[in-house]
Amino acid sequence: MNTPTTSVEELLLTADQLLAARTGATAAGRHRGASLALRTALELSIDRVLDAAVPGLADTTMRAKMLCLHCYTAAETARRTNAVWSHLCLGCHYHQYEIGPTHDQVRAWRAEVGELVGTLTI
Repeated sequence: MNTPTTSVEELLLTADQLLAARTGATAAGRHRGASLALRTALELSIDRVLDAAVPGLADTTMRAKMLCLHCYTAAETARRTNAVWSHLCLGCHYHQYEIGPTHDQVRAWRAEVGELVGTLTI
């Protein structure tokens, strides 16, 4: 597993700053950017859990990681992680036929990711 240059805490702080509108970007851009920062923070936390359990497991696809997570965390934690990760993936990608994530959606995802990161690092 490669050592990340940005910590989970820094990514969560970046998401908070984007949601607080402390940048000049558009609202839609801030929401997508915050979603990407949150997704990356969650993925780093998942990688740490899996790599601690089985070295090298973090080098698989995210789908495989989500399946493996059930073996190394509580079932409810794995379910919540998979659900919020799926929502964040949709929120990160631009689709012409969809409206991007709203401020309230990203705020809810931020709260959920914050809880999950805390749970996954215990």
